[in-house]
Amino acid sequence: MSDTKVVANERPEHAPQRGGGGGPHGGGGTGEKAANFWTSGKRLVRELRPERIAITVSIVLAALAVGLSVAGPKILGHATDLLLEGVIGRQFPAGASKEELVEATQQSNPELADLLENLNFVPGQGIDFRAIGLVLIGVLGLYLVSFLFSLIQGWVLNGAIQRTVYRMRAAVSTKIERLPLSYFDKQPRGELLSRVTNDIDNVSQTLQQTLMQLVTSLLTLIGVLFMMFFISPTLALVAILSIPVGMLVVSVIGKRSQRLFRENWAATGELNAHIEEAYTGQSLVKVFGRKREVIGEFGERNERLYKAGFGAQFVSGLIMPIMFFVGSLNYVVVAVIGGLRVASGTMNIGDVQAFIQYSRQFTQPLTQVSSMANLLQSGVASAERVFELMDADEMSEEPELKLQDKARGRIEFEHVDFSYSPETELIRDLNIVAEPGQTVAIVGPTGAGKTTLVNLIMRFYDLDGGRITLDGVDIATVARGEVRRNIAMVLQDTWLFGGTIWDNIAYGRPEATDDEIIEAAKATFVDRFVHSLPDGYETVIDEEGSNISAGEKQLITIARAFLADPALLILDEATSSVDTRTELLLQQAMTSLRTGRTSFVIAHRLSTIRDADVILVMRDGSIVEQGDHDQLLESKGAYYELYQSQFAAAITA
Repeated sequence: MSDTKVVANERPEHAPQRGGGGGPHGGGGTGEKAANFWTSGKRLVRELRPERIAITVSIVLAALAVGLSVAGPKILGHATDLLLEGVIGRQFPAGASKEELVEATQQSNPELADLLENLNFVPGQGIDFRAIGLVLIGVLGLYLVSFLFSLIQGWVLNGAIQRTVYRMRAAVSTKIERLPLSYFDKQPRGELLSRVTNDIDNVSQTLQQTLMQLVTSLLTLIGVLFMMFFISPTLALVAILSIPVGMLVVSVIGKRSQRLFRENWAATGELNAHIEEAYTGQSLVKVFGRKREVIGEFGERNERLYKAGFGAQFVSGLIMPIMFFVGSLNYVVVAVIGGLRVASGTMNIGDVQAFIQYSRQFTQPLTQVSSMANLLQSGVASAERVFELMDADEMSEEPELKLQDKARGRIEFEHVDFSYSPETELIRDLNIVAEPGQTVAIVGPTGAGKTTLVNLIMRFYDLDGGRITLDGVDIATVARGEVRRNIAMVLQDTWLFGGTIWDNIAYGRPEATDDEIIEAAKATFVDRFVHSLPDGYETVIDEEGSNISAGEKQLITIARAFLADPALLILDEATSSVDTRTELLLQQAMTSLRTGRTSFVIAHRLSTIRDADVILVMRDGSIVEQGDHDQLLESKGAYYELYQSQFAAAITA
């Protein structure tokens, strides 16, 4: 029935550990390479491509809002000129012309004459409050319309960002479904969860807080520059000297802070992995008295996160005060030069006032962009981690071949080669045949390769060589879902989701009727303990399944498999958590469950597989014996030794 040449241990010491565990002290992974800000940033921008229409509309609205807002200071400068002209005009008697007054003042006070010549005042006429009021009402209207445009722009852009993040989450969820089991073997659960939750949330927050601000700041910068050159090219050239200074500051500090932000999010993933593992293994931590070590390791990881977070925020936080200082120097220079030009009569005071406002507005976008540097760098660092997940190697492409509606259940291993890692040979040239309806038990010491065989049947891993057939069809040529819909699996480690007992049983076949679910529960003795619970089948199982016993959880998983009515049944130490009395009852249920279907039963307790049609004995990865229970005992080989170690020693004791 079978022959095999060389098989290594099922999981060598250096083989990947599923779930990223390693117990309460397992570590999390960090990024292997330094952050590439521009590459990841460009890719993040490409994620926004489906929203280009909404973003274009948002930019147009922002341009209108900024344009109206930028026009405000120039118009307010005109109001200042009207006020000053009224004050000056009231100082001179009516009847005289402006030219006469300027000529008369030229000899006694040339500076005042230059100022008067540049003003459009009427001697003897005071302040025209009506004209000033109209100007102020006009400016108020401009700002109100600008606000409305900004409001609509924010609503449009916010929708585009949220839809983008929605698609990213959906893409990550789909990606996880396409990743091979080997990927999860190498990734700590906490680290993976951190990428899927914390990092995507951080990307969302970054886009939300920076994209709108960046668009507005860039448009404001362009609009202000235009108005500054329109008012005074000389002062505009003085003002833009702050741009290269600002760019230099952002460049120098940005490179340093980006590395720190990368370390910050990697440390966050490590800490999450540690917390998840320590929380899951809390009972073991307490039983073995490792509380102090767990707290100590948490403290070390927390300290690394603190240092990385503090360094990233502090370094990036230097940008804003430095830019504010540069802007203040720019303000002082503009004010001094503008005052001198007013005194010389080459500029109106209203234009100087407007230019000073523009100089403030000019440095404000640079300061805002600089202040967003930490958010941008943090968001891009998170995006890079998400992209690493999205770029991970996927399972081999799914073929389109489908199986017949109901498989017979004949399984054959033909010259199968497999190893978890290329460096260590695991299975080589393995041949096994399981006929339909047979119960094939696999026994042997821990690490013999028992679970690996059923993992290959389920296509959790792809073969290195050979093939496995189901009813003569190579399972590698069939979609994984097609293979698995004919298989039910009950593992030693139970898995229940947060929901009712009824829902957990129905998970095996969602379309099953109520009678079928109850029949499955009765056949597997779930019905017996369910009625002792306050809410019966509607009892909600919490996230850890701590409100029912380990044996009861196992019974529910067996009922789920019973309901699925598969052609092939895999039981991997399925009764290990059940007491001896319940085990006897379950064996009766298992006999009924295995009837008419091929079953692979992995067991350490030999009492559970006495009635198996064929027993395969594995040692050091090789199949060293095969036969039924009585034959193997009579041969007094490896199975006999296992049997004696379990029962003879107990009887002697």
